[in-house]
Amino acid sequence: MRPYELSLAEAADAIGAGHLSPVELTDSVLARIEATEPQLNAYAAVTADLAREQAAAAEREIAAGRRRGPLHGIPMALKDLIDTAGVVTASGSAVRAGRVPDRDAAVTARLRQAGAVLLGKAHTHEFAFGLTTPQTRNPWAPDRVPGGSSGGSAAAVAAGAATFALGTDTGGSIRVPAALTGTVGLKPTYGLVPREGVTALSWSLDHVGPITRTVRDAGLVLDAIAERRADTSGDGCGTHGAGGTGVSGADDGGPDLRGVRVGVPVDYFFDRVDSQVEAAVRAALDRMAALGARLVDVEIPLHRYVQAAHWGLMVPEATAYHAEQLSRTPELYGADVRVLLEAGALLPAVDHLRAQRARTLMRQEWGRLLDKVDLIAAPTVPATAATAGQATFTWADGTAETVADAYVRFCAPANITGLPALSLPVGFDRDGLPIGMQLIGRAYGETALLAAADAYEQAFGPAPLAEVHQPTAAATVSASTPSALPLPASRT
Repeated sequence: MRPYELSLAEAADAIGAGHLSPVELTDSVLARIEATEPQLNAYAAVTADLAREQAAAAEREIAAGRRRGPLHGIPMALKDLIDTAGVVTASGSAVRAGRVPDRDAAVTARLRQAGAVLLGKAHTHEFAFGLTTPQTRNPWAPDRVPGGSSGGSAAAVAAGAATFALGTDTGGSIRVPAALTGTVGLKPTYGLVPREGVTALSWSLDHVGPITRTVRDAGLVLDAIAERRADTSGDGCGTHGAGGTGVSGADDGGPDLRGVRVGVPVDYFFDRVDSQVEAAVRAALDRMAALGARLVDVEIPLHRYVQAAHWGLMVPEATAYHAEQLSRTPELYGADVRVLLEAGALLPAVDHLRAQRARTLMRQEWGRLLDKVDLIAAPTVPATAATAGQATFTWADGTAETVADAYVRFCAPANITGLPALSLPVGFDRDGLPIGMQLIGRAYGETALLAAADAYEQAFGPAPLAEVHQPTAAATVSASTPSALPLPASRT
């Protein structure tokens, strides 16, 4: 196995045992970037020289017996919203072209302290205000989007062009690209990971979290970046390690979900969903039951208000954040983002207040729901990766929905409520495109959430790395002709 193919945990174990050096690992990943970037365009900037310097410094420290932890010497990418001192951070926009921060974001500083190696800045949908990341191709199929807005981060991890990455999530922007690229994406509890130095989209909905190859990797990264510690038991009241993913073993020492109550929605999360995505997720639920989990039918509270509440919170906050710059240089914003920001100025204040009230009620009702079950399991998104330029999905009942609305629909509840949520690969469609299952847990119950996901992954394995096929002439990310997404079939 080549070093770039290793998961974070595997690479950390190899480095700790002296079987792999940070320099060897970083050189392997940089070579993978060089090989895949012409196809993927996952990176806004690659900091190869800096990465080699940091890897060499890590190697010297580890050789001297000063290993900082599992992230020491591990190469990673940061979404281009996350400030890096001395490295361009443009938020995917001409508005901030050439901007070089003079200090690190809080999460950047924590990763630097942990000894992680910066490979570069990963592409984002402009100012994170979109669900496709149109600059970047999906590693599984170059004619498909990687999802957004953390599409560059997810594409890099899926292709082995980063051992892990950070993204941000305001309405699914970690979980959507994770689901579409076959990676693990964790949106932590609101406030668990600091957002200082991270460009805001909507300050009351924004989260920072990891995109990784495996669930164990996600826990290791969360341990390094978390502001406070999450609860081991999952009741939201403890102060234990944020990233531990240990699960109780069955009699033979294998993964075990006995005693875990998994809520299976009877509404909302299985409405207007591709039939083969649904089949793959329900098959994954059956596998969880085979590991001992108890499946419990649940109704999703206040789901009819999700879209209105999410947009009523996000759009005016984004408009307020950009108001001054938008008034000075509106021409520098992309058309899709500019329209949304201008629309936010037209939203009455009373609607924003109603959205805040709806959020309060949703938090209360989801808290009651999670008193009855330990986590909720459902599709992360209702369809696999859309074709580049595709405008809408058409569902079996004949209704049409924009790609952005479809991708955000199942993810928004966890942003509104602030609950931790994780996307886990559970299969592929007939075109070989990944399918993700979302697990939503209790506030500050990251450890319990990760443990359940880890048990599933131990039993059934993570998704493989994408091979990254050469693009055809027709497979361009600027394609403008919408096309219908074929119904996928499950492959597990």
